[in-house]
Amino acid sequence: MSKFGELISAQVPVLIDFYTDWNESSVSMHPVIRDVAAALGDKAKVIKIDVEKNQELADALRIKGLPTLMIYKGGQMIWRQSGELDANSIINRVQESF
Repeated sequence: MSKFGELISAQVPVLIDFYTDWNESSVSMHPVIRDVAAALGDKAKVIKIDVEKNQELADALRIKGLPTLMIYKGGQMIWRQSGELDANSIINRVQESF
């Protein structure tokens, strides 16, 4: 969990994609998240977290639906949504937090 604290305390916005490989919606978001990361470059961090391998963290954050996307800035969660989104919607949401 302390590693998660380090991840989210970055000075740039941090977009986190909570997923599993057996969830169809999660898998269909992989290329979208890749496009978002490419578009944002070094203006934000984009991190994927497999809830199967990080069950304790997923429980602590009450991750129920997949995929779940979160944006953190300065250690604080500023946005959260479950379900599929298009790349432009995600990019716009992250850019709002600059």
